[in-house]
Amino acid sequence: MREKPEAHMRDSDAFSWYMERDPLLRSTVVSVLVFDRCPDLAVLLDKAERASRLVPGLRHRLVEPPLRLAPPRWTVDPDFDLSWHVRHVEAPHPKTLGAVLELARVAGMAGFDPARPMWEWTLIDGLEGGRAAVVLKLHHSLTDGIGGMQLAATLFDLEPEVSDPGPMPDAPELEHFSPAGVLTDALAYNWRRVSGLARRHATTALGDAGYALRNPAETLASALETVQSIARMVRPVTDTRSPVMTERKLSWHYDVLELPLDDLKRAAKAAGGTLNDAFVGGVVGGLRRYHERHRASCEELRVTLPISIRHEDDPAGGNRITLMRFTIPMGILDAVERLRSVHRLTNKARAEPSIPLTNAIAGALNLLPPGMIGGMFKHVDFLASNVPGLEMPLYLGPARLERFYPFGPTIGAAVNVTLLSYCDSCGIGVNTDTGAVPDPDVLMDCLREDFEEILDLGGEHGAVMLPARAM
Repeated sequence: MREKPEAHMRDSDAFSWYMERDPLLRSTVVSVLVFDRCPDLAVLLDKAERASRLVPGLRHRLVEPPLRLAPPRWTVDPDFDLSWHVRHVEAPHPKTLGAVLELARVAGMAGFDPARPMWEWTLIDGLEGGRAAVVLKLHHSLTDGIGGMQLAATLFDLEPEVSDPGPMPDAPELEHFSPAGVLTDALAYNWRRVSGLARRHATTALGDAGYALRNPAETLASALETVQSIARMVRPVTDTRSPVMTERKLSWHYDVLELPLDDLKRAAKAAGGTLNDAFVGGVVGGLRRYHERHRASCEELRVTLPISIRHEDDPAGGNRITLMRFTIPMGILDAVERLRSVHRLTNKARAEPSIPLTNAIAGALNLLPPGMIGGMFKHVDFLASNVPGLEMPLYLGPARLERFYPFGPTIGAAVNVTLLSYCDSCGIGVNTDTGAVPDPDVLMDCLREDFEEILDLGGEHGAVMLPARAM
């Protein structure tokens, strides 16, 4: 069943889109999927064609109204060409995972053609051991991590047998917009939004006013707390906390860590925390080790934490996250205490009163010149994102998906570390800005060492691996 697309970008997604006038702030997401054998190209093309007809965004390109009178509008691409979006290449030498990651990072650094839908799938066959890989590249506005997992569960199979998928769904109907039509549509969008806000305000105003009269002190305190929270969300920052990871340039490096999911869960439980606490704690500890290797003192780092605002009835497509920035201490050597500190800070970030106002705040920021926005992100030291994955194995025809590695954009930060669980394993994709981290192998060793220490909290455990060095 085809999901009904949102006609316009959400203000929060438009914020990311406008921000990309600076290529350091691109919101490109890349995933590397490793299969035990090469998937049938015909099956892959059929899956992609069906997805493009059913999933909002996969056949849509953006049309921007003049003067930003409304967020960019999604409209069906009249020149949609599946061969542009699905490619098939032979693995370059030495035909290892490292070679695939090199192709993936080059794809991730390249901007999208704004005249086309913003996604690409590349099938790479001929890897060592008869394996193959698929590199998925898409713009963050098409979906977030949770939505991506929901889509993956529908795009791939749960069994190796290829079943009859039924007739091909109809393609979305084309829409034609002249310049005058784009302007009219933008004005109509704003009218609908203003009138909708007025109706909602009218239904709640009397109740809100009555509550404020009965509880004036509590109402004033809540309003002040919300204003302060908004200020924390939007304030620009002018310096990095790291004395080492200070430079930025338009060059990324991809690498991966892999560790057992149950071992990470057990370690988190032993420390009285969650899997996310253990993940972020390992990243923080690895970055502390990295600074120590460079003989640099660092008391705290500034982190951006993606927080899901997705509801159960939201469509699988679309981006439903907000980004919260805060500082995190680097001097906690004890792993248990570090995880507890992470738990307190991340819970505090998730409870910010400004989070429900994310879209409205982004709409206001979209009126500012793009150059003013970069200061919110370019001095962030790192991003850490934990994406709940899938417990069951997936197939593309008879080809079994063995590994799933995610890579989030740096968005101006020094490094983005993203965890995605698949079956019994955690795949951790590390995207580093090579201006900030010119020695990514050293950083990977530091992260591996600290995740080993985190896993030690749970007792005997499997190894923390660097698969790009093994394959």
